[in-house]
Amino acid sequence: MTTTLVAPVNTPTTAADDGPRGGALAALVRHSVALARRSLIKTIRTPEALIDVTLQPVIFLLLFTYLFGGAITGDRHAYLQFLLPGMLAQSLAMGGIALGQNLNADIEKGVFDRFRSLPVARSAPLVGAVAADVVRYLTVCVVMLGFGTVMGFRIETGFLPAVAAVALAVGFGLCFCWISVWVGMLVRTPGAVQGTMFLLVFPLSFGSNVFVQTNTLPGWLQAFVHVNPITPLVATIRGLLIGGPVAHNLWMTLAFMAGLLVIFVPLALRGYARRA
Repeated sequence: MTTTLVAPVNTPTTAADDGPRGGALAALVRHSVALARRSLIKTIRTPEALIDVTLQPVIFLLLFTYLFGGAITGDRHAYLQFLLPGMLAQSLAMGGIALGQNLNADIEKGVFDRFRSLPVARSAPLVGAVAADVVRYLTVCVVMLGFGTVMGFRIETGFLPAVAAVALAVGFGLCFCWISVWVGMLVRTPGAVQGTMFLLVFPLSFGSNVFVQTNTLPGWLQAFVHVNPITPLVATIRGLLIGGPVAHNLWMTLAFMAGLLVIFVPLALRGYARRA
């Protein structure tokens, strides 16, 4: 009896079989970019989701300038020069609230269950969502500086310091939004994310140098203002846009940014691992 030997069929391998190409870091970057693109497409299809970084900052700027500017300084234009850098920092802190809400909603809808079934880096959905928020933060900066210019605000330092101020503001926003991501992993509903984050952002915004000089506040409140991460950020942006000391406040801002990443990125990833 003759035995026929059949050559084994070569089964094509996929990236999922061999693992992510280029190493774990390259895979994380590739997957995060793809998921960031998904988030951007979602934002483009629902432009009303940008109200908190377009219309809301404009309304706040108008209200505080024309309702309180005369009472606080007696000169609305001078107060606008003082206020706008602070309002820019506040708007960036508030702009990250929507990120935690959106991630919480995606988890509730089962979107992250599909991500878990895909051969993607475990942290890519969170990193991609945060990366996509760059567009929101740049929108805040363009709207605030553009509308502020219409109202009479003038950059007194030059183009490069203004670009540095925008870059620092966006960088701080990307670090600060990890708090919202962490809260989004902890609470049950998007509404709870918004409520929790407002309880955090409002004391940080008003208990700072955003609206008034620190030396005009009571002593006990000044102690809080000095340890508030919003305070050195606002002082640095003011220095870069209208002049003033920058170096010390810049180093403090960078230290706070590093602290936010060291503390809240692991917390957010741990919360994601438990929730999704």
